[in-house]
Amino acid sequence: MTDKSEYETLQRTFRIEAPAQYNFGFDVVDRHGEDPSRRALLWVDAQGRETKDLSFRDISQMSNRYANVLRSQGVKKGDRVFVMLPRIPEWYGILTACHKLGAVAMPAPVILMPSDIQYRLSKGSAVVAITNEANRTKVEEALSAIGSQALQRRFLAGGGADGWHDLEALATKSSSELSRADVEPTAAGDPFIIYFTSGTTRYPKMVLHSCDYPLGHLRTAALWHGLNDTDLIWVVSDTGWAKSAWGLYGQWVIGAGLFVHNAEGRFNAKLTLELMTTKGATVFCGPPTVYRMLILEDLGNYDYSGLRRFTSAGEPLNPEVIKVWKDATGKTIHEGYGQTESTLLIGTYPFMDVKPGSMGRPAPDLTIEILDEDLKPLPVGETGFICVRTEPRKPVGLFDGYLEDAGENARVFRDGWYNTGDKAFKDTDGYFTFVGRGDDIIKASGYRIGPFEVESVVQEHPAVAENAVVASPDALRGEIIKAFIVLAPGHSASDTLAKEIQDFVKARTAPYKYPREVEFMTELPKTVSGKIKRAVLRNREIERKKGKAGLGGG
Repeated sequence: MTDKSEYETLQRTFRIEAPAQYNFGFDVVDRHGEDPSRRALLWVDAQGRETKDLSFRDISQMSNRYANVLRSQGVKKGDRVFVMLPRIPEWYGILTACHKLGAVAMPAPVILMPSDIQYRLSKGSAVVAITNEANRTKVEEALSAIGSQALQRRFLAGGGADGWHDLEALATKSSSELSRADVEPTAAGDPFIIYFTSGTTRYPKMVLHSCDYPLGHLRTAALWHGLNDTDLIWVVSDTGWAKSAWGLYGQWVIGAGLFVHNAEGRFNAKLTLELMTTKGATVFCGPPTVYRMLILEDLGNYDYSGLRRFTSAGEPLNPEVIKVWKDATGKTIHEGYGQTESTLLIGTYPFMDVKPGSMGRPAPDLTIEILDEDLKPLPVGETGFICVRTEPRKPVGLFDGYLEDAGENARVFRDGWYNTGDKAFKDTDGYFTFVGRGDDIIKASGYRIGPFEVESVVQEHPAVAENAVVASPDALRGEIIKAFIVLAPGHSASDTLAKEIQDFVKARTAPYKYPREVEFMTELPKTVSGKIKRAVLRNREIERKKGKAGLGGG
């Protein structure tokens, strides 16, 4: 199914080499900014009405002003800068300013609550916080719990307040010029950015990437998205999680423009389809949750002729969603796989056929295998851990490790491999199919069942908008499959519908895979990055069954 000759050619020729000294701000943004006509960003407001069209020169000058403000306030190379802003142009300028100075950016989603912010500020040892008025009180509440010594400087983008510097006012007075000679040089291996993991089973871990991280995203942007410097790509992402990096760094290295919608509140599928098809985007990338919501709309009302490629990552996309999308739009969704800890690892590239349910093949410059717990290779078709070879050298774009977590680093980096903790199997064509996190696997009546394979069948039922499958404790079978289902519009929860869905699954897959329990929900618990929190549902089931056992024993 793969164009083997093209893939094999890329295996021989595609290499990402980082120079000894590398600075994304100077080497990418400023370089593209030498041509004033090169678009960097097309931004639209929440309603899709107001627009701002910014060139790389605009971003270069904006970032220089911000960098000069930060320098004047004592921010230097290595300082950690907490940045919590919505999807606004200033976010891109501020991040670029941090990169030029060698300061370590710590992006945070705007939906965080004070306790989450407190953890990140404290654990991350931030010396600077940058936010806006809408999020100021949350940051202040977090700071009051930590103590006044927590931060050296606080900045508000778009205004001022007591105890806060007005970043825009200061930037207006600052020079739009900044040269490399004005700042400390950054080596490719110097600290660049810190992301926090979702933290579904423990406190979020701090993921450190180095200054060559943007180059690693050439796998994402050039190979998987298939971009060139005339493209305009929309990657649906909150600014505070790593998916935003998947829609920024590699794209700007290439010179492609970004389309950014400052979405607010609940996801608006109609507006997304309207913007997608009318604002000039040529490539679209969204998490599976977005596609699952888009297909509930009348897709036939829109013209997709200007869009040449659709991609998805974050969690597996159900084959039924891919089919509905292709039937309605004529376009295929190409899946990819990676983590907060990496750039793209596995993908369905433009020259490859799509196997619904498969993530594709490893990036051609990486060695990725399916291994067992002892890091021994497993045969085709057998489920094991997705592992990335780290010797003789760590791939550009793979994280440097979890900060302040030697135990976890020792667990995931071992014997020349990085164990992602995710499980998959490989077929005879070299395609990888995701099965689940190690702790997502369901062990029912002696069978080992990946949740995704069951979810994909449940998703085919017309009454299902979204679903998650987890293990539920069972005295007889050890565990049983339970499906949590969000219904599509026009359908109501009932025992009859639950039975209908169970029978539907039984008729389409092995009988041991059907969900013996079904629970309808108004929404599924998700991480800030939109991934379903199966661990929350699984733990809830454990507690619920414990409660029942306790009542029965009384």
